[in-house]
Amino acid sequence: MDFDIRVVGGGLAGSEAALSLARLGLSVELWEMRPLHQTDIHETDRFGELVCSNSLGSDALRDARGLLKAELRLLGSAIVGCADASRLPAGKAFAVDKNQFSGLVTQSIQSNPLISVRREEYRRLDSSVPTILATGPLTSPDFLDELRKRLGRENLFFYDAVAPSIWAHSVDRDSSFLSSRGGDAADYLNCPLTREEYYTFVHALQSARRHLPETPHEQKYFEGCLPVEEIARRGDDALRFGPMRPIGLRERPEDCFAVIQLRKENREGTVLGLVGFQTSLAIAEQQRVLGMIPALRNAEFVRYGLIHRNAFLRGPSVLSQDLQLRAFPRIWTAGQLCGVDGYMESTALGLVAALNAAATLRGFPRPVFSVQTMMGLLVDYVTQERADFQPANANYGLLPLEPGPKQKAVDREAFAVAALKHIRHIADEVEAWSTNKTVL
Repeated sequence: MDFDIRVVGGGLAGSEAALSLARLGLSVELWEMRPLHQTDIHETDRFGELVCSNSLGSDALRDARGLLKAELRLLGSAIVGCADASRLPAGKAFAVDKNQFSGLVTQSIQSNPLISVRREEYRRLDSSVPTILATGPLTSPDFLDELRKRLGRENLFFYDAVAPSIWAHSVDRDSSFLSSRGGDAADYLNCPLTREEYYTFVHALQSARRHLPETPHEQKYFEGCLPVEEIARRGDDALRFGPMRPIGLRERPEDCFAVIQLRKENREGTVLGLVGFQTSLAIAEQQRVLGMIPALRNAEFVRYGLIHRNAFLRGPSVLSQDLQLRAFPRIWTAGQLCGVDGYMESTALGLVAALNAAATLRGFPRPVFSVQTMMGLLVDYVTQERADFQPANANYGLLPLEPGPKQKAVDREAFAVAALKHIRHIADEVEAWSTNKTVL
């Protein structure tokens, strides 16, 4: 074996793991099955390709995802570094140019002398080789079947939807306006609807034909990323208090009852994504229903929205605290396969898995991520037994409840200060590893 550790999967978690291991002086064999075996939603063979939104969430410290990014920066996250370098103006959101971002990740991997890339589908667990599994929610059917057999448990899944993207030149500028709930007004192009237009649109969404990849009774959605038509079915007003809310847009027309926001997906601004508008509608229905919005009556689609099945392991049943498979020591899991959801959450568990693996291979005590950090809360969530396990985003609701009838609101500023102090301590510990390159 002419490498120290194998990483399987070239998404955010796998790319972060590979680059972090290489930064620590370990040689890595990185497996990625694309383009030989393409998924239903990937469009390229690049590492770190963002297949859904181009938003990485908030960057504010009091926001859970903002704190998670700050923790990742302190630990030298390569993925966050690429995100910072490809950032786009998007108000309070942290958005990136998708192509530039994946290009930077790919360049970082391919130019690293300690990382060798193997374009092949990983089909069988090999416990003789130290391995980080970061195959993600679109893990191939063959390998999912292998995990099911070897772990003796059923894989879980939910359905995720992707929002459409359109060409900016095809938006009717006379029927739209620039405004943002935070940041520069030019960050978002807004497509307003009057009261009558909104309810007509919602009723069309509620009855529109969907593209269902499986039988209807199997449809299980992740609550943090519901298709818009599913939200619409929960009540006529659900969307205008959700992704279509006009609140906070000061430049809106007087008769603006609801809006669809469009956000740049590339630095040139030629492609716009529909914010919060994930959908499982059939293509013809997307054209028809979205065409009812005045500003989008002549919209030309770059990519249609779609739905796909996301697989994950029931982490608490199969993972130890350091993200190793209990049944297979020296095989770690990372990213969405563990049972988290979200770009930064996947990146975080890719970094945690890499640090745990590096500590094991070098004979150092593994870093302990306290539940007083956002990374620690995610690790705790996917490794501690709980009755109703489903994928989770970074959020303060992951904090363990204190005993007593009344629960106090989390002091987010104080939590962030303590969390970053703890992460700095871990960063110092990891930095000290560089004095010892021995691999066990």
